[in-house]
Amino acid sequence: MAELTHRRIKTNGIYIHVAEQGTGPQLVLLLHGFPELWYSWRHQISFLANHGYHVVAPDMRGYGDSDAPLCPSSYTSLHLVGDLIGLLDHFGQQKAFVVGHDWGAIVGWHLSLFRPDRVKGVISLSVPYFERNPDVKFVENFRQAYGDGFYICQFQEAGRAEKAFAKYDCLTVLKKFLLINKTDLLIAPPGMEIIDYLEMPSLPSWIKEEEIQFYTDKFKESGFTGPLNYYRAFDLNWELLAPWQGSKISVPAKLILGDKDINIEATRRYTTGDVLKNLVPELEVVFLDGHHFIQQEKPQQVSHEILSFLNKIP
Repeated sequence: MAELTHRRIKTNGIYIHVAEQGTGPQLVLLLHGFPELWYSWRHQISFLANHGYHVVAPDMRGYGDSDAPLCPSSYTSLHLVGDLIGLLDHFGQQKAFVVGHDWGAIVGWHLSLFRPDRVKGVISLSVPYFERNPDVKFVENFRQAYGDGFYICQFQEAGRAEKAFAKYDCLTVLKKFLLINKTDLLIAPPGMEIIDYLEMPSLPSWIKEEEIQFYTDKFKESGFTGPLNYYRAFDLNWELLAPWQGSKISVPAKLILGDKDINIEATRRYTTGDVLKNLVPELEVVFLDGHHFIQQEKPQQVSHEILSFLNKIP
């Protein structure tokens, strides 16, 4: 069995760091979310490689050992999908399976929307596919629904979140976001920053102190501006997504959700309703006992759910 290896690959004008394992003929891309790294897939990489797949888990642009352009306009879905097309071309693969969590799930949905010819199937963890509202931009939609204290609204202003995060050490910031167990939305009271509102959690059984430290060491080097720029490109995404208004996700798809994730009741209503079924006709929805970072909290169940999906597609 091939060991886990690391390299940086030139794609879409930048260098993307990838962790890679397995030599099988079918490529699986594992896309992490906020605030994570390729490392969030540490349990799934070797599992899928041992079952005959070629597994590639990048640090998404702005994270870890990948390049981090400074401007928020370099973090649109077109850029992020472009990075992945470059990776597919580098590995000589016309099509790949795509598995994404959190922001990685959004990128996976958009890759499937823009280039279904390059996707064998898509698995999303924690984030369903949402159609663009043609009448209201993304951030204004969030602000109308949840107010200015909503974390995505707070992340819009350049430097604001970085300044608030800087009041804490990097380990504390990561623990507050990675180990979150709130089931309500992340909305800070008026006048309070979201990082101050989040409680300092105790370490759960599913993650070790040294694993948190791995994240910390990387974020100390790369900072948080790249990851925050994903949120700052939201409204530019809204403009760029207009040509796909009304389009559906046509590839086979699976959605894995933790039944204690943030705002889960609203998510459950949406994922079991007709709207999502119409947008993603070939969708399977699975609920597991867990929270937001489900692939780390329940690694065996998630790994088997991923494998069962991959094995079903010729």
